[in-house]
Amino acid sequence: MRRIVLDTETTGLEPEQGHRIIEIGCVEILDRRITGNTWHRYLNPQREIDAEAIEVHGLTNEELADKPLFAEIAEELVTYLEGAELVIHNAPFDVGFLNHELKMLGASSIGTIEDHCTVLDTLLMARRKHPAQRNTLDALCSRYEVDNTHRVQHGALLDAQILAEVFLRMTGGQVTLGLDAASGDGQGAGGASARPCLADLPRPPVLRASEAERARHDQYCENLRKAAGGRCAWDPAGSEAAPPDLA
Repeated sequence: MRRIVLDTETTGLEPEQGHRIIEIGCVEILDRRITGNTWHRYLNPQREIDAEAIEVHGLTNEELADKPLFAEIAEELVTYLEGAELVIHNAPFDVGFLNHELKMLGASSIGTIEDHCTVLDTLLMARRKHPAQRNTLDALCSRYEVDNTHRVQHGALLDAQILAEVFLRMTGGQVTLGLDAASGDGQGAGGASARPCLADLPRPPVLRASEAERARHDQYCENLRKAAGGRCAWDPAGSEAAPPDLA
């Protein structure tokens, strides 16, 4: 299955109040491996960024003045996402902003994000797995031992990379590419790591019953036969061959 871990940064919290997307970061997971195929864009929001939002992600209007508009990258984004399952932490927020941006394109044939992808919300998944606990991305990093010490501020691509690692550990701990070996633009590849599989574990010891234990077992079976008025369905007594002595 092809999954895309997606995150956005915005000018504020409410698209209905005119807030816009200023950064989109995507990380591809194919067959439960982070492939290194990322998609990342900064965008000119054509409006002021709230001071509270700048404190979160550190992006300013001056830095984004020469970046493309959402309308210029919309088809490229949808082509990259087409047919994938989107993995998003607090999906209603990001999907709501993406659909608001698509709606602002006017008479567009693109439609909504859900017309092109399915969506999996890792916040809801984490709340089911860890009820009554904090399930922020930072809390999940601590719980699943994902290194996020380089996350000084929020960033769409950085957060998508971290969430990809968290998602794989939260859903089974399959082989992933380490973040610490990735290049600054998220395109690099690192060494693979994996948790032990069952084949790597030692065989449990076989403990055989003593003669006294066998005698007590035979007496227990005899008592059951008497209580049942004859041979029980599970009882090997009287069969042509005794059951095998399993190693």
